[in-house]
Amino acid sequence: MSRTALLGAVACLGLILPALAQNAADPDLNKLPQGPEREIMQRACTVCHTLERVVTADHDAQEWNHVVDGMTNVGAPVTPEEKAQLKKFLAKIPAHKEPVLKMVSGPAKVEVKEWDLPTAGTRPHDPLAMTDGTMWYTGHRSSLLGHLDPKTGKITEYKTKTPISGPHGLAADKDGNVWYTGNFKGYIGKLDVKTGQFTEYKMPDPKARDPHTPMFDKQGRLWFTVQGSNMVGRLDPKTSEIKLVTVKTPKALPYGTVFDTKGTLWIDLFGTNKLASLDENMNITEYPLPEGARPRRIAIDANDVIWYTDFDCGYLGKFDTKTGKLVKEYLSPSGAKSEPYGITVIDGIVWYSESHSHPNGLVRFDPKAESFQTFVIPNGGVVRNMMPTADKKGIVMAESGENKVAIAYIQ
Repeated sequence: MSRTALLGAVACLGLILPALAQNAADPDLNKLPQGPEREIMQRACTVCHTLERVVTADHDAQEWNHVVDGMTNVGAPVTPEEKAQLKKFLAKIPAHKEPVLKMVSGPAKVEVKEWDLPTAGTRPHDPLAMTDGTMWYTGHRSSLLGHLDPKTGKITEYKTKTPISGPHGLAADKDGNVWYTGNFKGYIGKLDVKTGQFTEYKMPDPKARDPHTPMFDKQGRLWFTVQGSNMVGRLDPKTSEIKLVTVKTPKALPYGTVFDTKGTLWIDLFGTNKLASLDENMNITEYPLPEGARPRRIAIDANDVIWYTDFDCGYLGKFDTKTGKLVKEYLSPSGAKSEPYGITVIDGIVWYSESHSHPNGLVRFDPKAESFQTFVIPNGGVVRNMMPTADKKGIVMAESGENKVAIAYIQ
């Protein structure tokens, strides 16, 4: 089905509903189960957001369990007794579990191995594959960085110096130090893995909140998006200087990052239907995508073609950085509501997650054959970001809704 036809058919509900939710008053409590726990929920869950997010959530009992743990980790005002009550209450909300993952056969074989995380409510957000075969992950709601050795299953946690920092994106420098974005507290953090010591670099502008996805360039400078403030930043570790620029389109929500072979930074603007590039002087050029598109994550192949996941409308998109134009879109196997999210490219093959199909799916796309193949992610849990292992024989993933990390081994 073409994008035009699909937009007419479903009106891109994923785009419309969040906009309504942001402006709507708290929903009628009659939409929620009966019980005295409603008062607890109203008090605890509206500290950071409206009840609309509770009513429209699509969690089963296990997922609600992880959500409540994570919320209390970041300060939701509940006692241990109320926490237990709240978990039971929220578990009564029916989960719709649609769409169903569409199984598509193909040539590849994949085995997904998962590891439970030691801290409840961690909400692992981004993974980072290291050259020694180990992986790191951010504990977004437990304010830690975690390190997994897949050979032994050993997990080591490092709590951030500043509590409730909301570690989000990850990147490693040439010395093996791990850098992250302190999403909640507006800083860039560095963990010296040899000493376990943290260093923090505060934003020079107090308006620069919500640092998001970091990536090092060939000169050793760290570039990063600042989603909530509509900015992009660059940190020089040699001088500690941070430069910030504002994206031209208002409320564009700068999100994922990649570098092309020329060293140009590309970002996707999740709040609108655009990609953007930044030159050495941090001048920004924006490139339109189809109406209604919302690119959430991006990956780039050896030919400087960007592949993006259209989270709201369910497409995989192909964009040529050399021409600055869209090449083609492909509807994801499970359809318009499958919410494609984390994405990477390995040897010309595109891999990404369907974060809303049930069960969650890992999708393989062969650009030459223009063919899909799908695999079940056993526990799902929304894979928000992914990247190849150093040997390119696997994909590291963080399952934020299930308090697990995983590696998909490609056979």
